[in-house]
Amino acid sequence: MSGGVDSSVSAALLQRQGAQVQGVFMALAQPDLTEQVQRVRAVADFLKIPLTVVDLADAFQKEVVDYFCASYFAGKTPNPCMVCNRTIKSGQLLDRVRDTLGADLLATGHYARISGDGISGYRLLKGLDPKKDQSYFLGLLSQKQLAHLCFPLGGFRKKEVYGLAAELGLASRHSAESQDICFLKHQSVGEFLASHSPGQERPGPMLSLQGKELGRHSGIHQYTIGQRRGLGISDATPWYVAGIALEENAVLLGKDEDLWRKEVLLPGVHWLSGQAPSLPRVCMVKIRSRHPACEAEIIRQENGGILVSFAEPQRAVTPGQFAVFYEGEAVLGCGEIGKE
Repeated sequence: MSGGVDSSVSAALLQRQGAQVQGVFMALAQPDLTEQVQRVRAVADFLKIPLTVVDLADAFQKEVVDYFCASYFAGKTPNPCMVCNRTIKSGQLLDRVRDTLGADLLATGHYARISGDGISGYRLLKGLDPKKDQSYFLGLLSQKQLAHLCFPLGGFRKKEVYGLAAELGLASRHSAESQDICFLKHQSVGEFLASHSPGQERPGPMLSLQGKELGRHSGIHQYTIGQRRGLGISDATPWYVAGIALEENAVLLGKDEDLWRKEVLLPGVHWLSGQAPSLPRVCMVKIRSRHPACEAEIIRQENGGILVSFAEPQRAVTPGQFAVFYEGEAVLGCGEIGKE
């Protein structure tokens, strides 16, 4: 439970269905931890369910924050939510609630669905609301994790959840929705990195794709593929970040036409079924959480990686983000996008 409308309504719905519900809150060394716990406890008290605070601060720092910082300084744009869902929420938190609280399932407020059983296997499906579907962020989960997870809101649209909150008496009790990267709070990525990884910033050149120096940067961690703002370089047509050259500590700049890719290589892939499907095969792929799914062929490479060949070129394919494969409503698997 976070105190937000989604987790609060999830708890109330399960309670209404007759489940024995306990609330759990993850303490991740949040700056406003005391206030957050108070808000969550108020919801738990209203629902008359016990609340347990689980301290995962050290694990979160190691598994999520350190990964986040290291990725940016390696010239990549990470997706901490995917890693957190696998290692923290559906990893260490799930283990804690099963081992210490005796829980059968861990329910979260994600807009996604699970089908199947322990015999035929479990499938991760898109949430019913296409605008809120969060199956992309759950693409790294395993069969063992899916067996012990529950997503009560997967079959609802967001507006219906707000209606349920009013009906259940929770309309004025939940907090505002959290931002995508919860630990940033009101900081920019650059500010967060400067405070958590001081001394790693190294200035360097901003180069055209032809090798001409167009300006200087104060650290590659401040840039991501497709970025236009903050470059400080004027021209008849806009410049964009087209790549990061880690070895040269350089930011590579190009024009819009330089941002389109027909294919991308994934060094490794995670399959939700636990086994790789027959390849090659055509499926739908999302290269970022808010990027429209596109048709692509996924082809196994001799080195164990996967080549994703798009039916139509895609803009700003970004190393460090994840390509998530869909077949109909089901998530097949995913892999981190590699550097060229």
